[in-house]
Amino acid sequence: CFFLLGLRVTVLLTSSLMVLGAGLRCVPVSDLEIRKKLIHGGQLLNGLAGPTVMNAAPFLSTTWFSPDERATATAIASLLNYLGAAGAFLVGPLVVPSPNGTAHLPLVSQSSTEHIKDRIEAVLYAEFGMVSLIFSAALAYFPSRPPFPPSVAAASQRLSYRRSFCRLLSNFRFLMIALAYAIPLGVFSGWSGVLDLILTPVHVSQVDAGWIGFWSIVGGCVVGIAMARFADFIRGMLKFILLLLLSGATLASTWFTLTCLTSVTHLPLTTATLYTSCILLGIFLNSSVPIFFELFVETVYPVPEGITCGVVTFLSNVFMGVLLFFLTFYHTEFSWFNWCLPGSCLLSLLLILCFRESYDRLYLDVVVSV
Repeated sequence: CFFLLGLRVTVLLTSSLMVLGAGLRCVPVSDLEIRKKLIHGGQLLNGLAGPTVMNAAPFLSTTWFSPDERATATAIASLLNYLGAAGAFLVGPLVVPSPNGTAHLPLVSQSSTEHIKDRIEAVLYAEFGMVSLIFSAALAYFPSRPPFPPSVAAASQRLSYRRSFCRLLSNFRFLMIALAYAIPLGVFSGWSGVLDLILTPVHVSQVDAGWIGFWSIVGGCVVGIAMARFADFIRGMLKFILLLLLSGATLASTWFTLTCLTSVTHLPLTTATLYTSCILLGIFLNSSVPIFFELFVETVYPVPEGITCGVVTFLSNVFMGVLLFFLTFYHTEFSWFNWCLPGSCLLSLLLILCFRESYDRLYLDVVVSV
């Protein structure tokens, strides 16, 4: 889509889908069946916009930034998406009261059905307003490219769609790192989506689970941008950075899983240990996303960035979907779900260890510029 329509048209199309989707969820219809269909339709339109939001960062950084700024730009553009998810962890518990009375929230005084409905509608209207504002800003000013290309790679010709997919599917090194990205990130996305259910047996409220998700994402954004800035200063270190992050994710996920098995391991099960292990896991995995994106583009250049990141995002969603599918059958006990985390992180770490890195895009910029 970036390759055919350009960045401006793609962003406007994506944001318009989000505005329409958010608007459908706010239509005041008294019939519950019609309201349900409108909400599902709005969610579908919002989901159609998701691939662009997830995959735009590497294309944006290549188009607008020089080689010594690309990793930082990719990190900022990709990780800012996660701040919205971090806000969702707080908005849900703090604005909408818990129906089962397990949480005492400062912003609500009752938990009646009508009151919960009003609070949910307030959240939907607020989301519609924010999306509309973003669309208006993009419509007013969002150029497709700068007046002059910032690098040789930004001005170079890319492969066609057909040749790009053939190049990706036949590149064993790309498939290795694609799996190294998709498996742990897909598992983590599914796991964090039901984090409140996982922590309920150990007597952690949904508010505490929301704060855990919030700080893990915020920490991942900060660490990810710092790591990307380090990668811009010292080029050719993407594999080393990923090894550090995935090692930390493996240790943190193992710590969390063993802590939840306190009857077997006798490890201390406290709010502090759960907070620390979950937040560290989120920091290590979330901060690896922009580093992975940059390594993908460097490995398969001149394949367009949108195609490359679209393929790996699709794979990540597949693994998340498979995991959530099994969750529908095995939802009474979550120990198996917890063990999927360290297993996926360890597998990713082994794949990165065996991966032979190359920097084709950076090589083009350096050699041709010289």
